[in-house]
Amino acid sequence: MSGGRRLVRAPLRALSLVQVRHVATVPFGAAAGDTARVYRELERDFGVLAPPVALHAPVPELLAASWTPLRETMLVEGRAGRAAKEAVAAAVSAGNTCPFCTTVHGGMLDSLSRRPVARRRAEPTGPTAARLTSWVAGGGAPPFGPELLPELAGTALCLHYLNRMVNVFLGPRPLPPGAPARALGPVLRVLVGLMRASAGTVAPGAPLLPPAALPPDLDWAAADPRIAGALARSTAAVEQVAAELVPGPVRAAVGAAIDGWDGADPGLGRARLDAPLAGLDPGQRPAGELALLTALASYRVDERVLAAARAAGAGDRELLATTAWASQRAARRRVRQLLDLG
Repeated sequence: MSGGRRLVRAPLRALSLVQVRHVATVPFGAAAGDTARVYRELERDFGVLAPPVALHAPVPELLAASWTPLRETMLVEGRAGRAAKEAVAAAVSAGNTCPFCTTVHGGMLDSLSRRPVARRRAEPTGPTAARLTSWVAGGGAPPFGPELLPELAGTALCLHYLNRMVNVFLGPRPLPPGAPARALGPVLRVLVGLMRASAGTVAPGAPLLPPAALPPDLDWAAADPRIAGALARSTAAVEQVAAELVPGPVRAAVGAAIDGWDGADPGLGRARLDAPLAGLDPGQRPAGELALLTALASYRVDERVLAAARAAGAGDRELLATTAWASQRAARRRVRQLLDLG
């Protein structure tokens, strides 16, 4: 690590964690075990202690489940270039009304478009950012060959998941609370610079989670065993945590709603949100509302929704388990729709 990067590490760690809302954070110096390992890998491979991943730290299994697929699909050098992945990430984030992620990935894409990262080996000509953006927004046949599908669809899956978690637990900009909007430019330049410094150098990592079977709805990833394995491990971990911390009737009701969802924003009305939760006991409805809003319209999760969940007994672990499960289920559904697989 260069001297300049070393100097900014401590303040950037604090900047990352102070942005997290509604749940406690795990300070870098207090992290242990797999949490400490993920923090180190984030700084080494992503360039910074990325708040969208670090916010999961109160539940180490969810921290590993959020980091594992992001690292293997988006960061590890594969067939698709980093610029193509950033184009998908920025487009998905814009579609999910996630200004935090749109800003970060849009900034990285802009930087890579002006000055591409040198790769260790020759890369075949890939789809342009404009074609990828159009595909993410409108669907249809992917503008690339099947050899790129696991990486690019996998990147879309990761961002569909992270956008929802970010909308709940982070603010609209990668800035600490109360910071003036004019600080965004300088902060973004530092963040993008650190992210660029790691791009093109990331090798596949050792597993953080136990092996698992790839769910049938993720069969589009099977052609790349590395990515398929990462997605299978992550999915199994999220489902296991949810089985322990999210009531079964909530998962059944919200899961059925997601399975029947056409991907459209439900709008501001209550009918599409109330109907799926009608059969829940009153004590389970707050968790159900949190899960359903996170999945279908995460930008609508507010203090009222979170306070109701806490009043019904949810602590930090339950809040993270509920939102992570709903985010991952929704992400899986949205990628199937993007690929016109139902």
